[in-house]
Amino acid sequence: MAHNTTASRVKRFLGIRPEDELHDADFYDDGLYLESEPSAKEALAHLVPTADGIKHYFRELFPFWGWIFHYNLTWLLGDLIAGITVGFVVVPQGMAYAGLANLPPQFGLYTSFVGFFLYWAFATSKDITIGTVAVMSTIVGNIILDIRATQPELEAEVIARALALISGVILLFIGLTRLGFIVEFIPLTAIGAFMTGSAISIAAGQVPTMMGISTVKTREETYKVIINTLKHLGDTRLDAAMGLSALFGLYFIRWFCGFMGQRSPTRSKMWFFISTLRMAFIVILYILVSWLVNRGVSDEKNAKFKILGTVPSGFQHVGAPEINTEILSAIAPHLPVTVIVLLIEHIAISKSFGRVNNYMINPSQELVAIGFSNVFGPFLGGYPATGSFSRTAIKAKAGVRTPLAGIFTAVIVLLALYALTSVFFYIPSASLAAIIIHAVGDLITPPREVYKYWQTSPLEVVIFFAGVFVSIFTSIENGIYVTIAASGAVLLWRIAKSPGSFLGRVQLQHASRDSILKKENVDQSALDGEKHSAYLDLGRRDQSNPQVPITSPYPGVFIYRFNEGLNYVNCARHLDKMTVYIYKHTRRTQLNKYDKIGDRPWNDPGPRRGQVVDTEEIASKPKLKAIILDFSAVNAIDVTAAQALVDLRTQFNKYTDPEVVEWYFAGVTNRWTKRALVAAGFGVDRGHGIERAGGGREDVVAVAGVDPDVTVGRNEKERGSGDVDLEAGHAGSGEKRDEIAPVSSGESRPSGKRLAPIYGVNRPYFHIDVGTAVASVVRNLERRRDTEDSSLEVF
Repeated sequence: MAHNTTASRVKRFLGIRPEDELHDADFYDDGLYLESEPSAKEALAHLVPTADGIKHYFRELFPFWGWIFHYNLTWLLGDLIAGITVGFVVVPQGMAYAGLANLPPQFGLYTSFVGFFLYWAFATSKDITIGTVAVMSTIVGNIILDIRATQPELEAEVIARALALISGVILLFIGLTRLGFIVEFIPLTAIGAFMTGSAISIAAGQVPTMMGISTVKTREETYKVIINTLKHLGDTRLDAAMGLSALFGLYFIRWFCGFMGQRSPTRSKMWFFISTLRMAFIVILYILVSWLVNRGVSDEKNAKFKILGTVPSGFQHVGAPEINTEILSAIAPHLPVTVIVLLIEHIAISKSFGRVNNYMINPSQELVAIGFSNVFGPFLGGYPATGSFSRTAIKAKAGVRTPLAGIFTAVIVLLALYALTSVFFYIPSASLAAIIIHAVGDLITPPREVYKYWQTSPLEVVIFFAGVFVSIFTSIENGIYVTIAASGAVLLWRIAKSPGSFLGRVQLQHASRDSILKKENVDQSALDGEKHSAYLDLGRRDQSNPQVPITSPYPGVFIYRFNEGLNYVNCARHLDKMTVYIYKHTRRTQLNKYDKIGDRPWNDPGPRRGQVVDTEEIASKPKLKAIILDFSAVNAIDVTAAQALVDLRTQFNKYTDPEVVEWYFAGVTNRWTKRALVAAGFGVDRGHGIERAGGGREDVVAVAGVDPDVTVGRNEKERGSGDVDLEAGHAGSGEKRDEIAPVSSGESRPSGKRLAPIYGVNRPYFHIDVGTAVASVVRNLERRRDTEDSSLEVF
């Protein structure tokens, strides 16, 4: 008792009135279903980890635990073939991509080995391969050049390893805290523009190397690289023979294998593996050619064309990466773009292949995987690594069965590091450039995909080309920022300008489509079912047939649908639209409210002097009676939106004074949205005349048939409810809830069952759909009109 007294004093001190508190109405009989409000304590309870939640969290951290004990020989064979196949591809690619990062070729092998060796334990994708990629390598190379321009004392590998470690820590933190959903803020258009712009920039930068042109600065803006390459075509050296022929050979082998695979489907698997190994074939071929041409050369500078040179055997840079304040301050400005690229490439690729191969990935867990790879990779000499599109596609087509295939690829890389480095000495640099150009060509978004973008959302095509052009004319980093910023701006614009529509009623029946196509006059006997109501946009923006009449549900009743939510960004736009429309189609309750012209407000001055007002036209308009808001697309509302509704209610009540506008809500499924509306004074009786059955109102509620032995408690706790999803608005309950069978308006009550309300009877203004809300409004208005008519007769 003392506690209640103290609480009351505190509420009085804070100015909280009893009518402001959230509580159930107390004038309903016990045994009826009443909705209870979600509490802040209930919301916080869902944030407290439980024992089962902690176990589930750690099981998610090591997903291999769910499949490793089922491993079998069939899976082993598939993984072995796929792993070895990818291994033959990743060795030449890794060395080539290390050159993009301005690092010696062995660093590409270090990076690839760590990615393949560690990823499988944390993977939720069987197809993805982590390692060196062209785009990330180019970004790293640009960062190294940028930092060394002002701090030449910092070595390239020190910068690359520190960048990998810090970005890996960031990704690991995002993954461990399960914030992987942030990747959803990067749309497909931004990813496509980034990949296309990056591919064009990388390919353009490799053409001078492929042609043996040493006078072109390949790290300038892409358009300058293209122009300078064309200017210096006369400086082409013998390297062009090694590069152009290798590029032609790569495309020819792919085309020929695809052609033969179509001609002989029974051998398509053989032709696929030949096509997959084309990079290894080209590298072996040109190593042999280079060895024949440069036999006896011990120094790569004396070779007849540029070759790779000495590649140290084994891991030569094992140890902790150097981290100090100087390095941290140098790489800090470049961390955002590094993290974004790592996120974009890996998650986009893994999600894409997951959908194709019928499994789902966990974005947060994938971030844990690439986070671990980039944290431990620098200790063996690795630089930032992420998912590779080309190698992932090869791995998937090669028949990979589990993420363990990465181990076999790591073994191939390890063998290359210790047994084949002497052979790598003769690899022509022009041939490696051709391999890079061939690999990044698949990253360019094809025209047919851009055309699909145009058909879906023309505005996003503008963003796509903006990102590509910015990447070409400035830098890849700027292209990333522009596309993400532009996509975010479009998202905010769409939210702020989200459409809303006033609805009208249409009486529907069902008929066969053939009878409509044959343009037959369908008689009543050919129609299926009884008439029922549907609610369509009065403005016909939904492309409904203009021949079909759409009528108002009742004079003075308006239905408004929020098509894309209601929040502080768009609430003013929605409510202003409602005000203008409703004022245009209704009249004041009191036509002569202002006796003097000086009493009128400035924003409603009335007619000008001498102007004749058509009083009959004004009187023909209905008075505003009720507003129905369709919240089926609204998941949650904020304080600004709730206050805007309160202000609009006050404005309309002044407009209809002395009558009061009634507000009905349809399709409110989120319990916290209901709580917000109730806190704002909507949805429940606040002294506006709601009485017991038989009084002045007769509200309509949606009901369903329920077994008589099912007990109906006053709230969820008395019913023994289960877990409550605060965001989805679903309340679980006991097993008997599953026995409830829906009862449509056209059916009689099932035998032996009683009727139970779908929503609580203490929320008479919340309805399951627009139709039920309209039925409730019309019944109450008809009842009020009958009451007023009977009062006039008595008078």
